[in-house]
Amino acid sequence: MSEMTKTLCPYCGVGCGLEVSPPGIPGKATNRDSSGAPVWRVRGDRDHPSSKGQVCVKGATIAEALDKNRLKYPMMRDSLDESFRRVSWDEAYDRIVREIRSTLARLGPTGICMYGSGQFQTEDYYTAQKLLKGCLGTNNFDANSRLCMSSAVAGYIQSFGSDGPPTCYDDLDKTDCAFLIGTNTAECHPIVFNRLRKHHKRNRKVKLIVVDPRRTPTAAVADLHLAIRPGTDMHLLNGMAHLLMRWGYLDTVLIDECTAGFGQFAEIIRHYPPELVSRQCGIRLDELEKAARWWGDSDRVLSLWSMGVNQSVEGTATCRTIINLHLMTGNIGKPGAGPFSLTGQPNAMGGREAGGLAHILPGYRTVKNPQHRAELETLWQVSAGSISPQPGLAAWDMIRGLEQGTVGVMWVAATNPAVSMPDLVRTKAALRQSPFTICQDAYYPTETALYSHLLLPAAQFGEKSGVMTNSERVVTYCPQFRDPPGEARADWEIFAEVGRRLGFEREFNFVNAAAVYAEFVSATKGRPCDMTRLSHRRLAEEGPTQWPSPGRPTDPIAKLAHPEPKRLYTDLRFNTSDGRANFAAFHAGGLAEPPNPDYPLVLTVGRLYEHWHTMSRTGHIARIAKKHPHPRAEIHPKDAAKFGIEDGQWLEVRSRRGTSRFLANVTKAIAPGTVFVPMHWGELWAKNSEANALTHPEVCPISLQPELKACAVRVMPATDAVEDEMQPQVAVPQLVSR
Repeated sequence: MSEMTKTLCPYCGVGCGLEVSPPGIPGKATNRDSSGAPVWRVRGDRDHPSSKGQVCVKGATIAEALDKNRLKYPMMRDSLDESFRRVSWDEAYDRIVREIRSTLARLGPTGICMYGSGQFQTEDYYTAQKLLKGCLGTNNFDANSRLCMSSAVAGYIQSFGSDGPPTCYDDLDKTDCAFLIGTNTAECHPIVFNRLRKHHKRNRKVKLIVVDPRRTPTAAVADLHLAIRPGTDMHLLNGMAHLLMRWGYLDTVLIDECTAGFGQFAEIIRHYPPELVSRQCGIRLDELEKAARWWGDSDRVLSLWSMGVNQSVEGTATCRTIINLHLMTGNIGKPGAGPFSLTGQPNAMGGREAGGLAHILPGYRTVKNPQHRAELETLWQVSAGSISPQPGLAAWDMIRGLEQGTVGVMWVAATNPAVSMPDLVRTKAALRQSPFTICQDAYYPTETALYSHLLLPAAQFGEKSGVMTNSERVVTYCPQFRDPPGEARADWEIFAEVGRRLGFEREFNFVNAAAVYAEFVSATKGRPCDMTRLSHRRLAEEGPTQWPSPGRPTDPIAKLAHPEPKRLYTDLRFNTSDGRANFAAFHAGGLAEPPNPDYPLVLTVGRLYEHWHTMSRTGHIARIAKKHPHPRAEIHPKDAAKFGIEDGQWLEVRSRRGTSRFLANVTKAIAPGTVFVPMHWGELWAKNSEANALTHPEVCPISLQPELKACAVRVMPATDAVEDEMQPQVAVPQLVSR
């Protein structure tokens, strides 16, 4: 391996470039972690166009977890009551093939499910789509992006005719007004926020509006913090639109010439006068008017949102209404303006490009479109009709399928649904019923491994070569810089070998990851996400490149190597059949589970700055674990006094589905009537501290994304809780030799 490798951070969707060097470099002291073990050196890549050398604590400490608690060999057991025994890859593959064939005979293709991850590289995603959707005839591939970004995907598709954020990170430096809703950007996407904050501090006329029930680090530096009640986002947005229309802040030329459906939207927002909206949202009338006035007076408005918008039964409606505000005021297709969804995982964008949800296909195609299916069947050289026209099972539908006995194989890769899914009591019970569950992961133990029959060791960050796409559509080649431990293999290699053993030798005759990527980019030709100019070699030589990037052989090499960031829809022509963007018209509906006398508070969940997802990696980094030894629940002093809770006391939170315990953090940084808990802790890390033991599984009817951000709860002192009870007390299946 080379002395220094340029790659991409494997955490959030910002896509920070990293430079990674071996722990022992001649002439330099060996880099060691807190335990004294040598680790690879990590620093920001100053040449990466997205992050420009910045990196947050998660990326900076990634090397400290590379060799901790790794799964190194295939392990198998026949029932969940047994210990795992080490098996060969041949034995593991034979078992998978046998279970798939048995399920096909018994339940048909729809009995097979794969649940993947935004931590896949694009090659992993693409190979899985070809295996399931092209060869096995089932669209039952979904990813944890369903819990993260599917509302934004649906919003973009319905408004613009295609997925894909139309903005870029340069817009952070050019906006007049940044409108952040449903995102604690400072903690969840810190590099993006640092760039925006620097622009905000340099330019006194730039306005920063933050919409959040909590006074997060993001809200703390805002010019205007709208601490709305949970579930009133649509009231706020429709109310702002009402004022913008009343005051005449309309781009009538764009509306008339480039959009459709404004009349229906105008009729909707007529019902959202400011007095009503301020009462519904729990904010002052002057605050609402100030937000609308700042939006209207600005030439370049940039909106940013993430899970706080997407994880809602109104997720798609809210995304589309944000887009409505941009369309009605002409804030799209120009520098510093546009609707910008921030992805939560390193390659969630690449997964969307590769077809990694149950209703889509590679190249921004959909399974319902017969032409799209035919194009993929031709590329994959499978028979006509091989791809089902029916969308597959979304994430929560897979859990229901296990309950109903219609799923025979549940293949989970690079994700941990036994922590991240809603209604965990029900989720775990369904996983226990699974006839055969594969857990393909880099780490052991994980909570999902507790419910699995076969463990497959996967290569992770730096142990395989592949490509990732970040939130601004920048594609980065991530080369291998170390060998995977034990017998771990790249995810795409595992999928391809299963395909070959099922009889699809020609379809999976890839010699390496570069060949997989070459076939994938051929599937993007002529599509909105055209990447046909890209390859592993070109990305390695020319550096990260933003799509669309079709073949342009006459362009100067220097220009190709360092292209200017591009925005979509600069010509105000959209990817719809008539070229017009579509307004949406939605009334506000509110929470699926509003508070009531028995459960008078609203629980909301989110991330901490240092942790990411379910702690499979960050939980093993000593300095992070030391800072957050226990999960804490934020509660307002008024609510704490009402329910007899003191700061630092153990707090019990109950919903209709379960009970969890947290240390109380009594703070005015959260709105009265709301409780916040972090989502990271699973049963392996703390006893009875799972946020999703409380949440419900109701989903957005359009995107099928669960409303993980809000449910009704009650709180009380947990007088019998002591610190020892917070230690995990789960029996972990042993790994034994053959």
